[in-house]
Formats: sequence, C-alpha cells, structure tokens
Amino acid sequence: MLLRKIEHFLKASGMPWTKFGRLVAHDPRLVGDMRNGRQPGEPLVRRIEAFITAYPENQHAV
Repeated sequence: MLLRKIEHFLKASGMPWTKFGRLVAHDPRLVGDMRNGRQPGEPLVRRIEAFITAYPENQHAV
C-alpha cells in the first residue's frame, strides 16, 4: 500500500523516483528497490508519509 501511495505521489507531482528517494532517505534507489520487494522499516515509513503529506504541491491532491 505504501508503494502505491508513493507511485500516486510521483505521478501527481511529476517528481522522478530517484529524486524522491534522495529527498526522503538520501537513497536514489529507494523506490526502485521497493518496486523489487524492499520493505522499509517503520522510521522510514513515517518519513515517507510525512514527506508526501507536507509536500506543497500535494497539499490538496492527497
């Protein structure tokens, strides 16, 4: 479900997945790894959700 939320955010914002990973986790491969089965830990899940919620262009979209 988290990956689906990320994919929706990426589509809505037009942000490249590598930039998202760098901004959220300092890891440009984050989304690619999640697409291949990586399960982030709870602290990273919270950072991802906080980033998506706080992103200015996404205030009204999510």
